[in-house]
Amino acid sequence: MDSEQATQNRHVNSNAASKPVWHDATHVGRGFLMGGADIIPGVSGGTVALILGIYERLVTAISHVDLRLLGHLKRGEWRAFAEYLDLRFLIVLGLGILLGVGGLASAMHWLLEYQLQHTFSAFFGLILASSLLVGRMVEKWTPVVFGLLVIGTVVACLVVGMDALETPPEGNGYIFFCGCIAICAMILPGISGSFILLILGKYFEVTGLLKDLLKGHITVDAIITVAVFCSGCLIGLLSFAKTLRWLLARYESATMALLCGFMLGSLRKIWPFKVVENPEAELKHRTFDNVLPEFTGETAISIGLAIAAFAFVLLLDRLIQGHEHISPLKEEEPAL
Repeated sequence: MDSEQATQNRHVNSNAASKPVWHDATHVGRGFLMGGADIIPGVSGGTVALILGIYERLVTAISHVDLRLLGHLKRGEWRAFAEYLDLRFLIVLGLGILLGVGGLASAMHWLLEYQLQHTFSAFFGLILASSLLVGRMVEKWTPVVFGLLVIGTVVACLVVGMDALETPPEGNGYIFFCGCIAICAMILPGISGSFILLILGKYFEVTGLLKDLLKGHITVDAIITVAVFCSGCLIGLLSFAKTLRWLLARYESATMALLCGFMLGSLRKIWPFKVVENPEAELKHRTFDNVLPEFTGETAISIGLAIAAFAFVLLLDRLIQGHEHISPLKEEEPAL
């Protein structure tokens, strides 16, 4: 059975490899949309991949980083290696993702610098709607599953309020850890990797680095930091992603309920109405206190943005109705 499936995969990938160059351009465009979504906390690149019809192919390609792939590599079977990994697809899609991330990094950093309240309002609406969609993925609500939702909400609410996340650790070790965790959101529609970076306190720094690099402000430290972050993303995608697939295959409802709770509790981090304690500091070093809003014109605009962002996510979900949110992850029970 495995041999037959492998033959079918090679046949499909071989057909994909024979596609003309314009077909690659469409994947670059799809990647650009995914990258643009990934840089915005609350919009999941996985959701965009579902809408564009490439989610299953992407997850399948990632899951093929296994012993069979290493066997092709050790034997020097380069064609079989590329076909099994769907390498051409991953390269052009990855190029598009990089272009999308780079295209919006500067804009997002500027919005957080000068329009923090309105930007966080939009993020709040995006993530609240996304958390509801993740909750809808729970197939069966039991007392245990509901308990995990409550536990996830309480734990996340407490964690994001810790002083350690207000002033997160410095150094490349923590940057590597953030990359490992954030990239895993790519395989989970509804959960944003940028939101995870925001929770961990490194979103401002990462977008700031990308903005500086794109403007030509290249330093050795910046290159090293970006390389460390990308290395963390690679390791996380190839290792922890398999653990997530295993959890979803065996404990789908419990896992999704816990993730939904984490998202709901983490909304404390991006409450739009804040007081900046040290406005003279760099964006990545600023600390904030949540406050109750005064009802002004600015408050009304912020509430309107949150509602519009909430509706936008629900519209995206309507576009993918009829698709199974995590069906590719349930085709088999992957070994850890």
